[in-house]
Amino acid sequence: MNRFRILIEYNGGGYVGWQRQNNGPSIQAALEAAAHGFTGEEILVQGAGRTDAGVHALGQVAHLDIARDTDAETVLDALNHFLRKEPIVVLSAEAVTEDFHARFSAIGRHYRYRILNRRPRPAITRGQVWWEPVPLDVDAMHDAAQALIGEHDFTSFRATICQARSPVKTLDRLTVRHEGGEILVEASARSFLHHQVRNIVGTLTLVGKGKWSRQDVADALAARARAAAGPTAPAEGLYLMKVDY
Repeated sequence: MNRFRILIEYNGGGYVGWQRQNNGPSIQAALEAAAHGFTGEEILVQGAGRTDAGVHALGQVAHLDIARDTDAETVLDALNHFLRKEPIVVLSAEAVTEDFHARFSAIGRHYRYRILNRRPRPAITRGQVWWEPVPLDVDAMHDAAQALIGEHDFTSFRATICQARSPVKTLDRLTVRHEGGEILVEASARSFLHHQVRNIVGTLTLVGKGKWSRQDVADALAARARAAAGPTAPAEGLYLMKVDY
């Protein structure tokens, strides 16, 4: 059996998310169909993170096992051939040992959230950013974000349907900055809870609008109740940027 690690870029619009589901097309299912088209084998593609419906990726990582003799370059070209009608591209492929696991070997994940903060709605980037026409105070958002750095119980910032065993996570980095006419919220951690980044972004926008302070964010964190924090930001602005190993 030959194991390959692949790096994937995709537009998550129109998909139910990474994970294979019965209620619509998924990124995982599309990749598995491509692998089957290439090999004729029933292949499980396992990803580093289960991105939600509508969430994009520039640096998703997955692995798959192929029984037939092949090499990484052939895997790369074959998968992309069978994915040509999908907004999914395999950027690279490499042979790895069987002890590599895309999810369990990962030691860090990096997400970016894009906010288009202007009065006119987006045209070119429609479906790829969260449009927020009300002016946001980026400096205040960044300052408030620092209240969430470190190891905390993030119950207030996880989805009520989150299946993680513990709400305790360590947020290594959380920044808010301007770039190219957008506001970028960037978060890094070993792992994240369901909707954690989107709930953090939704909360920070309250700070940006002057409705909340840094102390309000700290109080929401301490409350350990989802209702204490802000709204969930839309999926379309979120990107999985990179996975560390």
